[in-house]
Amino acid sequence: MKTIKLIDMTLRESANIKGSNLSFKEKLEIARILDRLKVDIIELPSITGGKADQLSNKTIASMVNTAITAAVDIIGSDIEETWESIKSAGKPRLNVVAPVSPVQMEYNAHKKAPAMLELITEKVKQARFYCETVEFTAADATRAELSFLCSAIQAAIDAGAGKITLCDTAGIYLPDEFAHFLDAVRAQVPALENVQLYVELKDEMNMSVACAAAAIKRGVDGIKCTAVPSGYPTLEQLMRFVQIKGSAMDISSGLRSTELGRAVSQLGFVLKPREEESTFGNIAMGESISNICLDINDEISEVIKVVRQLGYDLSDEDNARVYEAFRRVALKKQFVGSRELDAIVASSAMQVPAAYRIENYVINSGNIITATANILLEKDGQKQRGVGVGDGPIDAAFVAIEQIIGHHYELDDFQIQTVTEGRDAMGSALVKLRADGRVYSGTGISTDIIGASIRAYISALNKIVYEQA
Repeated sequence: MKTIKLIDMTLRESANIKGSNLSFKEKLEIARILDRLKVDIIELPSITGGKADQLSNKTIASMVNTAITAAVDIIGSDIEETWESIKSAGKPRLNVVAPVSPVQMEYNAHKKAPAMLELITEKVKQARFYCETVEFTAADATRAELSFLCSAIQAAIDAGAGKITLCDTAGIYLPDEFAHFLDAVRAQVPALENVQLYVELKDEMNMSVACAAAAIKRGVDGIKCTAVPSGYPTLEQLMRFVQIKGSAMDISSGLRSTELGRAVSQLGFVLKPREEESTFGNIAMGESISNICLDINDEISEVIKVVRQLGYDLSDEDNARVYEAFRRVALKKQFVGSRELDAIVASSAMQVPAAYRIENYVINSGNIITATANILLEKDGQKQRGVGVGDGPIDAAFVAIEQIIGHHYELDDFQIQTVTEGRDAMGSALVKLRADGRVYSGTGISTDIIGASIRAYISALNKIVYEQA
């Protein structure tokens, strides 16, 4: 049984999926999810953002077990720089991407066919000097002149490429047309029998999965896809095909299909466009507020400007505390993003006496019952109990707290993440409440993520009570 490789391009296509650049932390989270799914290869974009891109590539390469491929645009990309960013990966690969259709060669690369052939040979040889495994991607292959396309593929193989990707960039082929296209290329390039052949298919006519099926019938080794819809076949679509037709076609996949639905849901949340994001000048290279990238060289005025963009209105004393805490973090990390800054504000600013204290709580939740929360708080020596019902345990807990305090505050933001790993992992929660137009944040840490969320809510609530006293 042949195992079909699924090459995930979610990170490569993230700008098109989300509509803006991902933050450093979001890139790492996507890579972790894909690694847990056991996709065969994670494809990274070409380096365009300088040190920030290099840092994210290096971090991803060092933390995942999955094979990593970094794209190298044949015009403009620095192969050595790209290699340095991924060489720590267990299975690093370089992917030399070159346009091969007359239109793209002329307008994207400003090259004629003979010059492009020379450039392909040069760049693949250079990539092969650094990396043992080199891929050559023929962009817009289905609109190329067949003779030139075959010459380009042969030149890449001769220069050391062990993997070839053919792209239907325009998404113009029907399944039978794509099958005939592959037959014609194989007939003129016998050397393809000695390398792995992948395909990259645009879904302009909702035919990409059908074309992928035709390609698998013609013996291709891998299909490029994305975890969430982005104009290409998705992981779920391809896995569904393999599950239904695997036995009949004698094919399989190593993807963890039982975890696929949950993983795709997580990725969809990370990649969901945020309509409320806004941009501001001269900070983090003009990125949106969720994608800020501050470092140790930023002055207090720049940091506090971002703090205000996040919705906080702090006193001068709290601004000083936040900046001092920011510098401590920035000394240990090269970059500080918006979520890290949220946590810094929550833990450093507006530290107030605890008006409310948690005595105990009981949560009941399951897939066949409605979530309920029973919470006992203490204020001024008096104990107050609230019972809440919600869509989930955390929602129920927040409803119970609101019942106790007799007020509903707008939940401006809520984030949870793991602090440590393992069965006894610590969870961190961040809650941002809005009161009278101001944002108050609180954090909580516990091995119980529901407990961490309750503590975070109470922390933010105490700040509101203190300010309004």
